[in-house]
Amino acid sequence: MELSRVSFFFLLLLPAAVHSIGVNYGTLGDNLPSHSQVAQFLKSKTVIDRIKIFDVNPDIIKAFANTGILVTVTVPNGDIPSLTNARNALRWVNANIKPFHPATKFHYICVGTEVLHWGPQNLVDNLVPAMRVLHAALVKAGITDVKISSPHSLGILQESTPPSNASFRPGWDVGNLAPMLQFLRKTKSGFMVNPYTYFGYSPANANFCLFKPNAGMFDRVTGKRYTNQLDQLLDAVYISMKKLGYPDVEIIVAETGWPSGGDPQNKHANPVNAAAYNGGLLKRDASGVGTPLMPGRKFETYIFSLFNEDLKGPSLDEKNFGLFRPDFTQVYNIGILRGSQQQPTGPSPKPSLPAAPTRGKKWCVPKPDATDAALQSNIDYVCSKGPYCKPIQTGGACFEPNNVRAHAAFIMNAFYQKNGRNDFNCDFAHTGVVTFNDPSKGSCKYMS
Repeated sequence: MELSRVSFFFLLLLPAAVHSIGVNYGTLGDNLPSHSQVAQFLKSKTVIDRIKIFDVNPDIIKAFANTGILVTVTVPNGDIPSLTNARNALRWVNANIKPFHPATKFHYICVGTEVLHWGPQNLVDNLVPAMRVLHAALVKAGITDVKISSPHSLGILQESTPPSNASFRPGWDVGNLAPMLQFLRKTKSGFMVNPYTYFGYSPANANFCLFKPNAGMFDRVTGKRYTNQLDQLLDAVYISMKKLGYPDVEIIVAETGWPSGGDPQNKHANPVNAAAYNGGLLKRDASGVGTPLMPGRKFETYIFSLFNEDLKGPSLDEKNFGLFRPDFTQVYNIGILRGSQQQPTGPSPKPSLPAAPTRGKKWCVPKPDATDAALQSNIDYVCSKGPYCKPIQTGGACFEPNNVRAHAAFIMNAFYQKNGRNDFNCDFAHTGVVTFNDPSKGSCKYMS
């Protein structure tokens, strides 16, 4: 029997139970503690039992030896093509895994990060072959307890609302994701996704994003009601996998989180919302409630991120996703420390429910702090995907004003509108933001 909506919200009021959770351990800071200090802190003071890092830093790997904490490492995107060669793959395993195994408990090797979404095509084409060859290299090296996967942004989805209408993007579905899912099924490994409800936030759907009481979204095809966006996104991934014939492959939440601070226009990036989201995530995970289409299923989950990182950016949001400050003090309390209890930040048991999330007109535009270099990269990326660029070319209706920001705004919005109008379609490596104000000017009309 599925938990009722009221029962689930009641769970969110309870103090956080001691329950294991994963975390992404980034190192883009000039004031972070040593890796050995981090390892001992996580082992002795927190309920975090697994980490994911974004490289194969040997100092981190050695620091976590004999801690019992599971370690997932990442192959840099640029190294993917070379790993399709069996000799190179074995050399990589012998250099980066074998010297530290089994003292360090490797869990997964992530082959790249969000490769399909960002490309280029050479990496996309080589991704699954590299995963297969790297797995074979592990076996040849006598290492059979380390799995292979690759995290995806939700840009791999053509649509996510409602979940019953979800599917993977044409081309990627059969060409890349079906072979990957076949490999993951064969090796009993998980399909990794990075669902961020933060990037789908609007004032109208705030409670839906934050595990707070709301009227929810009803999927008429499945008869399921969704009371939080994370469940909606995970079920959209599940339906997309099912349509390819792989509903049995485990889904891993490789990144998700909420910043405790941000740029002035992002007032929803604050400690209260961060505690509500990550605290709700922790309790939801501990409850084992699953999702409407996957009841009772537990998801291996990695919160982003462990520390606030002062060298990230350019936005303040990017610097403030951490659960902890560099001195190991909590940014907010959600029960991550052993013996701690979260102060209830959730709603009362019998709330008045706000209106369901609306689907009015929305546009995608650059964030105010997005650099010209990043925006030019967005233009290049979108123009390589189809006939989006004609209006910003000489003589086009949106050629003027002739500057990178104006051209990027039109191009990013065109891509957003043509590819499902999902909020994650406006992410653009965190340089885009959804607005409810029409940016059209004069004869330059933005799609909506």
